[in-house]
Amino acid sequence: MKCKGQWLPLGITVDLITGLALTVDALSAEDTQTLKAWIEPIAQSVGAQVLVTDDADGFKTIADEIGMHHQVCKSHVLRNTESLIECFQALLKSGEDASLRAIGVSGEQVQADLGHLGELVKSRKREEAMELEQMHRRYLEAAPPAQGEHMSLAYRLRMLFLDRWNLWFRLTRYRSWKGPKGELLDGTNNACERAIGWWIKERYRPMRGRHQSQKMR
Repeated sequence: MKCKGQWLPLGITVDLITGLALTVDALSAEDTQTLKAWIEPIAQSVGAQVLVTDDADGFKTIADEIGMHHQVCKSHVLRNTESLIECFQALLKSGEDASLRAIGVSGEQVQADLGHLGELVKSRKREEAMELEQMHRRYLEAAPPAQGEHMSLAYRLRMLFLDRWNLWFRLTRYRSWKGPKGELLDGTNNACERAIGWWIKERYRPMRGRHQSQKMR
């Protein structure tokens, strides 16, 4: 939010089972180490088992470093993936890329792979990770760009399928996780989004332009 003309990073933590907002904190920055220093003591104090976040890479690093299970919001991943699929489909319509011919993959095969990826991010079954691996390996011979060059379409597809393959068990954690009392996750960070809307966005609107950073501490 903006505070006296400057952007102030705010962090909010929520108990995803109850929807209870735990903390609203002013943060000094948004880098991984700052976020880790913020999240780790809160997670330890409440005995959290799973960190549920959007698709930002920094949270994946944090979850691994503090030894927590990680659930990436399925809604965020679905929207991001569908946007990328549309982008790659548009590139294919403009003409088959030479980088695809170089690795022996047709435009029709790419369209089929992209369509299947769109189906997988909706079904989100843990065992489907193998299918993502197979699609990634189809593009494995695509060469990375030389210094100063742009990534080819084939290499971008290689990295897309690799990213979703690596992400898969974070995306489908909710399928297998149960709390000590049988609690379940819904696979989204919607409870956190709602808390952000109520505790930050709605309160920010009437205060905009009049509050000071000290009041947020």
